[in-house]
Amino acid sequence: MENEELKDIKTENETPCDKEEPKAKKKCGSKKQEELEKALAEAEENKRKWYAVTAEYENYRRRTQNQSAQRYQEGRNDVISSLFPIGDNLERALATCTDENTKQGLDMILKSYKKVLEGEGVEEIDPIGQAFNADTMEAIMAMPAADGEESGLVKQVYVKGYKKGEKVLRYAQVIVTQ
Repeated sequence: MENEELKDIKTENETPCDKEEPKAKKKCGSKKQEELEKALAEAEENKRKWYAVTAEYENYRRRTQNQSAQRYQEGRNDVISSLFPIGDNLERALATCTDENTKQGLDMILKSYKKVLEGEGVEEIDPIGQAFNADTMEAIMAMPAADGEESGLVKQVYVKGYKKGEKVLRYAQVIVTQ
């Protein structure tokens, strides 16, 4: 009985080429070869497309990850920038305070404020005595240079500037010599 089942399976799997004469088999064999080559070419094309889509997705994933990290960093920088006026006010209060205990308390608060900025990698821009640099400073006033003094030097800082790495978070507002 098993042999009969095998014969039935064989006859079901046979192609029209298997039943033909040897001369006709050559034609049918070349058709099979063409179909095989066509299928292989299609498989190669699908593989190439798959690689392209995979690479495109990987580039998209990296790009969105970088954009997300950049947005996060910009958000942190915005929060830090909103703290600068508080530091300015603390320094003004410290400069005008006459009570020694209050002055000591303000100094402690100012030190902790500066420590937070330092922890975030924020540096003060202190340009006094340096040549004016429009990349980090904003000139709000010009005053005549004293005898023997060069023009274009920063004479006084009106509002402190801050930068994080190479990015300027707040430009220093300065008074420059003419």
